[in-house]
Amino acid sequence: MRKLIISAVLGGLIILASLYFAGLIAGSKNNRRPKPQKVVKTVFVDTVNNSTIPIIVPANGNLKAKRRVELFSEVQGVFQSGSKLFRTGQEYSKGQTLIRIDANEYYASVQSAKSDLYNLLTSIMPDLRLDYPEIYPKWQEYLNNFDLDKGTPSLPKMTTEKEKFFISGRGIISNYYNLKNLEQRLSKYTISAPFKGVLTDALVTEGTLVRSGQKLGEYINTGIYELEVSVSKTYGDFLKVGKKVALVNLDRTQNYDGEVARINGSVDQNSQTITVFIEVSGENLKEGQYLEANLEAKEESNAIEIDRSLLLENNQIFVVRDSILDLIDVNPIYFSDKKVVLKNVPDKEVIVSKALTGAYAGMLVKVFNSNKSKKAKS
Repeated sequence: MRKLIISAVLGGLIILASLYFAGLIAGSKNNRRPKPQKVVKTVFVDTVNNSTIPIIVPANGNLKAKRRVELFSEVQGVFQSGSKLFRTGQEYSKGQTLIRIDANEYYASVQSAKSDLYNLLTSIMPDLRLDYPEIYPKWQEYLNNFDLDKGTPSLPKMTTEKEKFFISGRGIISNYYNLKNLEQRLSKYTISAPFKGVLTDALVTEGTLVRSGQKLGEYINTGIYELEVSVSKTYGDFLKVGKKVALVNLDRTQNYDGEVARINGSVDQNSQTITVFIEVSGENLKEGQYLEANLEAKEESNAIEIDRSLLLENNQIFVVRDSILDLIDVNPIYFSDKKVVLKNVPDKEVIVSKALTGAYAGMLVKVFNSNKSKKAKS
């Protein structure tokens, strides 16, 4: 009996000791989860200072020469070779011959008509000397200056009715104007450059039989170009002739200064746009080159310009007030590719200048201090 009691007591002591040590072991473990730290995001801000914002309307197009000539033949004949080959890219000076068509046959007919007029004038000189001695000297001088190898000079001015009747009755006036008509047509066998430029299109070559009405090529002046762009009717009313325009090429490596030369008076019914012609000049410009234009349509007072990514769908933007994000309503008046012009933003308001992911009204934020950042870097 005594042994049983001792065994029971020892067993109880062992159980109590094991429970005690188990409690110590369990108490030594730290199963508590750490409290999550509250993350405060940093935002970039700007202080609003309303000012006058120019409304820049982007547009683009291809250059076209302001002075261009399409060459057509009004006569028929064989295209003769000149001092320069009639080829695309060939440069010519003002007055230099572009095209010369064989006119030997027609030239002979002109000389024949000129000889007939000369003979007719010679036949009336004896009668003039006898009947009209007062006008004889000027007609004699005209006859002396008449050169068959040069252009026909203008007839002397007829002062009296008797002189007009006498000269007209002998058929001199009609012969004179028939001859001038032939000379005028003879001049069309040669086409000269109206200005310094370059041949951009050549449709015939030397030896080709040219027919009347046939297109021969195109000739342009390489000094001045025009850029044709389409602008929304909303801003077309603000554009004025003579306004300066900034231009840039497709690679954005070259900038040019243009000027509004003409504005179309009609609106395109389909697109509701107005065609504007911008004049620009430059040595490295070429016809057909693509350029982008930034037209200053008007100036909007008491406005600011921000990135489009900062404007929310319901025309609101984020502001920072006592380290808390808030929303204010704004009035967007113009959108460009990357910017938006806003009104109704109070002065001195602190607005978010860079988009913040997951932002919401009431969010606790920390304003980025550029001065502290510079000191830390130094």
